[in-house]
Amino acid sequence: MRMVDVIEKKRDGKRLTSEELAFFVQGYTVDEIPDYQVAALLMAIVWRGMDDRETADLTLLMADSGDRLDLNDVAPFVVDKHSTGGVGDKVSLVVAPTVAACGLPVGKMSGRGLGFSGGTLDKLESIPGYRVDLSVAEFKAQLQRIGIVLTGQSANLAPADGKLYALRDVTGTVPSLPLIVSSIMSKKIAAGADAIVLDVKVGSGAFMKTLAEAQSLAVSMVNIGQQVGRQVVARISDMNQPLGYAVGNDLEVCEAIDTLHGFGPEDFREHCMVIAGEMLWLGGKATDVEMGIALARETVASGAAWAKFRQLIIAQEGDVRYVDDPTRFPDARFVETISAPGAGYLAHTQAAEIGMAVVDLGGGRARKADPIDHGVGILLHVKVGDYVATGAPIFTIYANDAGRRDLAAQRMLAALDFADEPPAPLPLFYERIV
Repeated sequence: MRMVDVIEKKRDGKRLTSEELAFFVQGYTVDEIPDYQVAALLMAIVWRGMDDRETADLTLLMADSGDRLDLNDVAPFVVDKHSTGGVGDKVSLVVAPTVAACGLPVGKMSGRGLGFSGGTLDKLESIPGYRVDLSVAEFKAQLQRIGIVLTGQSANLAPADGKLYALRDVTGTVPSLPLIVSSIMSKKIAAGADAIVLDVKVGSGAFMKTLAEAQSLAVSMVNIGQQVGRQVVARISDMNQPLGYAVGNDLEVCEAIDTLHGFGPEDFREHCMVIAGEMLWLGGKATDVEMGIALARETVASGAAWAKFRQLIIAQEGDVRYVDDPTRFPDARFVETISAPGAGYLAHTQAAEIGMAVVDLGGGRARKADPIDHGVGILLHVKVGDYVATGAPIFTIYANDAGRRDLAAQRMLAALDFADEPPAPLPLFYERIV
């Protein structure tokens, strides 16, 4: 079998057999197929798509490209959550310790940023010393000891996805339903969680731009999870504006810390409580989701969620002084607040462009090997529906390079649309799929 034949077959819109997909996945995993051929196949998949059988085959092949983790010897029931990617999405930093503090183990292997979408690992690495490279043995030992792990994907778990994930980010092949489904669910299947809550984003700052696309993605992931014996629920959530106000790695960590102390932006705080409530319901800690949400709120209010977050940081060798006193995070060289050029209601944001403004600043990756500047980002001062007077602050840029600052400012101004009349309010969630 030749890789070029597989590429041409998908280029021409034909279905790939299970054997052809196995050839591709196995060959790329062991470096027998080069990046340039895989990039060509990925682009063909973006354009031509995959049917349900191809997507399921690809998912299971990627899950089986390495080890599958069995966690039942260290925890009787483990929950996980996954976001399909958005702007300002630091939900895991709040939800995981909240749920774990309720006595429900959370074992999560997170990813890095993809395009305009920030990655949980990049945010956690803002905290000096924090390890995201735990071995499987360390993962299991920590889960047993403190009931929470937030680390990177083990090299032995779904290694095919680890390679494809990085390649997709720099080849324009992120927004593809079968590739997103297979990436997310292969990791979740291999990582061993018994139950998974999927946070499926939709809107201008998501890879799924329409509700129909998000519904297709959610249904496909829920079905694949259930086929392999996992309990899965999906929430379709709004991403027509950033979640919270902070976009950028250490800025988002600080906003998550505020939220764990019971403060933080209302939209972000409520979003976290709903996702936590779903996890607590799936894990049997609540008889329904509303009870789970109430339990999550109580856990934050009591300080138990914050205590669990600190325990997590210490366990993974992060310098806990930074989370205890976020002023320790290094200041950006240039901090500039931009004012509104006129009066009006914030009617719409091009949320993906806000994410790309952070990439412009160096807070995301334009190329596969780009380093991340954790100290740069954007702090918004307005949400959709807010009235803004002329000269009022609308966002603050944190930059370490004057040229990057100016580029980001131009992109940000173009990404915010104002109107004379208030827009319809944006919901936090659109639909729940089980």
